[in-house]
Amino acid sequence: MTFDTIIRGGTVATASDTFQCDVGIAGGKIAALGADLGAAKEIVDARGRLVLPGGIDSHVHLSQPSAPGIVMADDFASGTKAAAFGGNTMVLPFAMQQKGESLREVVKQYHAKADGQCYVDVSFHLIIADATERVLGQELPALVNDGYTSFKVFMTYEGLALSDMEMLNVMSVARETGALVMVHAENYDAIRFLTDRLERAGKTAPHYHAASRPIAVEREATHRAISLSEIVDVPIMVVHVSNREAMEEIRRAQQRGLKIYGETCPQYLVLTEQDLQGLNMEGTKYVCSPPPRDKASQQACWEGMQQGVFSLYSSDHCPFKYDDPHGKLAPKGRTSFRWVPNGIPGVETRLPILFSEGVGKGRITLNEFVALTATNHAKTYGLYPKKGTIAVGSDADIAIWDPKREVTISQSLMHGGCDYTPYEGIKVTGWPVSTLVRGQFVVRDGELAGKPGSGAYVPREKSPLAVPRARSAWE
Repeated sequence: MTFDTIIRGGTVATASDTFQCDVGIAGGKIAALGADLGAAKEIVDARGRLVLPGGIDSHVHLSQPSAPGIVMADDFASGTKAAAFGGNTMVLPFAMQQKGESLREVVKQYHAKADGQCYVDVSFHLIIADATERVLGQELPALVNDGYTSFKVFMTYEGLALSDMEMLNVMSVARETGALVMVHAENYDAIRFLTDRLERAGKTAPHYHAASRPIAVEREATHRAISLSEIVDVPIMVVHVSNREAMEEIRRAQQRGLKIYGETCPQYLVLTEQDLQGLNMEGTKYVCSPPPRDKASQQACWEGMQQGVFSLYSSDHCPFKYDDPHGKLAPKGRTSFRWVPNGIPGVETRLPILFSEGVGKGRITLNEFVALTATNHAKTYGLYPKKGTIAVGSDADIAIWDPKREVTISQSLMHGGCDYTPYEGIKVTGWPVSTLVRGQFVVRDGELAGKPGSGAYVPREKSPLAVPRARSAWE
């Protein structure tokens, strides 16, 4: 057999195994694994390198509408280019519904934004902000059937927060359709209560953002989300968990046999609330929700990954420029932390941070790294084994890593639309040097090799995690 490409001499790692192996690629698929694979149109020398499944970042925000006057820094072209340079071959952004909007129309709008613009493959989660009878009874079930098999609900934010009744109704549709519910768990009323009191006391600097969203706000909402899911008997994924208390709520639910899953992010492993205390407005660069916590919370998030409480590690990439009147320094942002756009960039640095801090420092194995960054994402969101692994028949989505390359993270190295990185100055060892999407180089030896349109939209199967256990008494 003649291959299009053979990646030769590298160390291949999957979620379960590590071995010396050549990878034969034909027609965008992995066609063979072994030695002496024969001829190919191109031979890629991977000696001294790791050959890993391309990262899947299943929690990113691109081209998403924000508050009036605020503009997100990344569209689908810039965001997916940054993803590719970070060793990712697929991202899952959100199609966000706003009050009064048709969910079907929102999906069409996001496709129009993404079509022909992406460097890596994409698939959409839905955000349900207006849980009307039409949305829940007609649009959402039809969209799940069309391959939009996961959706996110918010327990905070003006215009997005759902009541408990609305949460139960959305979860009921998920149960009926076999979709997976993602939950942003923070108590909206508690945040408003604390924010009002901080502002009345004149405590409006960026670092008070963390004080307005203490750990108890996240822990309570996590417990409530789990309770609601238990009532409906439907699995949920609690996203961007930042601390021990919320992590242990998830652990306890798992120990009771509930299908509750967790995700954490790099900001909760290497940043702390102290970063919000930068001079002048520099602290706005770290404003995200939940906010970074403390060193003890960092340790808890590592434990969550090591012990399997968290099955996913995502970036929650939500970029806004800093030095820009439409970003972190929007006019209202100068008066109170309340108005600072919530979110930080991270899709390009997600993998190097975990590789260096996790694999490099012995906190996790290389195979656990692959699981947390690629394989588990594919399994969770109905993409496996097409995506997320190196196996015969899978898409040839591959990242080639130099495990010994030392890099100091800097905005000058980034490729997205943001004008800063919150991880400036962090030193890492291990860096992705080439990224192939379906067998084609998008990044090669650190240089852009692909073009907009290299990536495609990928419909998904239903998540195997979302199959309900048994019929509930109320049905």
